[in-house]
Amino acid sequence: MAKVKNTTLNYVFDDFKKEETILFSNSLGTDLTMWDKQIELLGQEFNILRYDTRGHGKSEVPAGEYSIEMLGNDVLDLLDSLKIEKVNFCGLSIGGLTGQWLGIHAPERLNKLILCNTAVKIGNKEGWNTRIETVQKNGLDSIVSGTQERWFTSEFVAENKAEVDAVLVTFVQTPVTGYSSCCAAVRDADFTDEVSKISSPTLIISGTEDLVTTVKDSEFLMERIPNSLLAALKTAHISNIEKADDFTKLLIEFIKN
Repeated sequence: MAKVKNTTLNYVFDDFKKEETILFSNSLGTDLTMWDKQIELLGQEFNILRYDTRGHGKSEVPAGEYSIEMLGNDVLDLLDSLKIEKVNFCGLSIGGLTGQWLGIHAPERLNKLILCNTAVKIGNKEGWNTRIETVQKNGLDSIVSGTQERWFTSEFVAENKAEVDAVLVTFVQTPVTGYSSCCAAVRDADFTDEVSKISSPTLIISGTEDLVTTVKDSEFLMERIPNSLLAALKTAHISNIEKADDFTKLLIEFIKN
């Protein structure tokens, strides 16, 4: 656990005594274990820092709505507390929004930036408000089937049911308050006019079957971010789990080159 300025974050830092560190930021409704399939290969090349976004996993659940600025500052405070000057940042979905904020506001803390299954703006206000109202009234169990459909292709679910079920157990265990507060952060985030300020070398990873943050969303990011490239995997929203080895190899190749 790390006490940062406005909350307490749960984190795991695997210090493999490598020159560079990669920092992972989880998606909405998951925790730091979503990156488990990346650790073995990446640990041969990098130190690995993972944390639970505020309101998720074992991190604190502060009251009130959150913003992406808050989540970005949580990352900076965590790095300060661990005395880590620069990292390669990889975030998926809301983690990718956090990455965009960092790329715009704290480029001096980044070596390279990886934005996965994300967009300058995800969804719309009405949709997020409806989701917040639904989960506050009926709990996360009420949206678990729709979440599975968004997160994974039907082929992956059929062949990896136990793995999918484990991810969804984590989802329903997410504190409703933390989930709702992060939904508000996603609802209010829009980097359309700022994303072109990102100067760090950036890899954008998209899922060809992702209906939440589409390939078109990723292409928009690539067009706006000056030093960027796009890689597409045949996945739905949680690309790092569905195509774990391909995803990990993309990261290694991008960071090392």
